[in-house]
Amino acid sequence: MIRTLFLAAALLAGSFALAAEPASEVATLYAPHRGEDGFFNPWEPFDWSLSRFLRWQFSRNPFDKSREPAIPRVANDGARLAGREHSATVTWVGHATVAVHDDDDVFLTDPHWSERALVPRRVVPPGVPLERVPPDAFAVISHNHYDHLDAGTVERLPDTVAWFVPLGLADWFRERGRTRVVELDWWESAQHGRWTITCLPSQHWSRRIEQGVNESLWCAWLVRSEERRYFFAGDTGYFPGFAEYGRRFGPIDVALLPIGAYEPRWFMRYQHMNPEDVVRATAELRAGHMVAIHWGTFDLTDEPLDLPPQALREAVTAAGADAERFRVLAVGETFHVPTRAKLAARVADAPLADRLSGGDGRD
Repeated sequence: MIRTLFLAAALLAGSFALAAEPASEVATLYAPHRGEDGFFNPWEPFDWSLSRFLRWQFSRNPFDKSREPAIPRVANDGARLAGREHSATVTWVGHATVAVHDDDDVFLTDPHWSERALVPRRVVPPGVPLERVPPDAFAVISHNHYDHLDAGTVERLPDTVAWFVPLGLADWFRERGRTRVVELDWWESAQHGRWTITCLPSQHWSRRIEQGVNESLWCAWLVRSEERRYFFAGDTGYFPGFAEYGRRFGPIDVALLPIGAYEPRWFMRYQHMNPEDVVRATAELRAGHMVAIHWGTFDLTDEPLDLPPQALREAVTAAGADAERFRVLAVGETFHVPTRAKLAARVADAPLADRLSGGDGRD
């Protein structure tokens, strides 16, 4: 299944992405981002090029993928998602799907319980049963790619689930009978009970069979209450947004950041971070803890499915970062979110952000 998701996406699009020269101004994060050809990233727009995609497809993969990947999984019947959690927990369901249980609320990120992401087959079963998702849960969607937006999962979840989606996706949900949907642009927020849910820029793109190239927006999400703040990156390359979010919204209790699907770098850099990028983004976000997502579930790119955690450990060591800050969970494993007092101690690491970014120290 190597490269099959990107192959399908590119064939649908008729071309693929080539990054232009990056802009450095933070102001571009707030700039208009929709033109005649759809949405775009103002700081570093895509220049669509089929030739680069074909170069990747027909190039030799330097990684040995002959052995079966070792993806850890723990038993979790999901029973604890019911009722009240007296603190907060984060459970990795697989790929970009996380179940956050904070007090008596549950929210999901890019929920995906199906066997396939259009073409690629799931390597490890989901970490908790879909049936355990409470009917009053809410969910955030980062973009419309098939490994992040799954029609089968949306239709199987209770129709009482509330959905928060970027521009261009609300009608897709309504067509499937899901009317509790809120559509937001970058920097817009909505209230859901005690939660403020903010749509933020990410560096990616969009395409589905039923939607043209960049017809719908892509985004990251900040989900915050008076007690805690969660950042969900979705799919993204490294870009100036992380430092800006740390400045405006930090400290973040938990940052859910993608660590996989990053090789080859000459092709994937724009749209997917690698572990070195993740260490830098965690520091710039002023995140107390990073929980790794987007690895070990669907075989999408050149690197072996189980390589990203090892590469992340090496990147953390090379940066001189606090290893306890970076959490790689087994599928089904639950992380108990520390108290705010412990968070304050973790994020008092401004020199790390400065050292990795070459910056001058942000608030």
